[in-house]
Amino acid sequence: MKIKAIKDFPPPTTKTQVRSFLGIVGYYAHYIPNYSEIASPLTDALKGKIKRENITWDERCEKTFAELKGKLVSKPILFAPDFSKDFILQTDASDIGAGVALSQKINCEEHPILYLSKKFSRAEINYSTVERELAAIIFGLKRLKHYLDGQKFIIETDHNPLKYLNKIGGSNPRLQRWALSLQPFKFEIRHKPGKLHGNAD
Repeated sequence: MKIKAIKDFPPPTTKTQVRSFLGIVGYYAHYIPNYSEIASPLTDALKGKIKRENITWDERCEKTFAELKGKLVSKPILFAPDFSKDFILQTDASDIGAGVALSQKINCEEHPILYLSKKFSRAEINYSTVERELAAIIFGLKRLKHYLDGQKFIIETDHNPLKYLNKIGGSNPRLQRWALSLQPFKFEIRHKPGKLHGNAD
């Protein structure tokens, strides 16, 4: 995350700008306690049929904006990995890049260990949705092999078809190759809806 970009983000004046800011915040929303409650003045500002209209920027919006920026520029509390517990690899892909979060549940509460992200190459941008989502998983596994090799872990994705990875390869050589590269790992793929998948989103 680019701290300077967050610090310099100007107060939004349109719904488009509010969506842009909430999109950035949403990347880490899973680790902001009471995020929905804190962000509600900004999400309320998006209500109405006209998507691009100006908004009324009041004191509640300003307070929320400042609070969320403060949470984003402060360092998250990252936990050291515990190799006696299962890891959770959360991945997500957009049109332009991939985000990955590695976490574990400790005392029934999920804690982040680290975050990764990458921008897609020109070739990767042209991948289909399922290819980009699987590319995010492959990226995470390659970078985090020293954590995950020989360990049981869960892959959480908001792309439901990846649960049926063995069936979706079909005649696509790229998907078949990637599916084969996953075989040495001990994992279970779980679908996590996008609205619950904020930390890797």
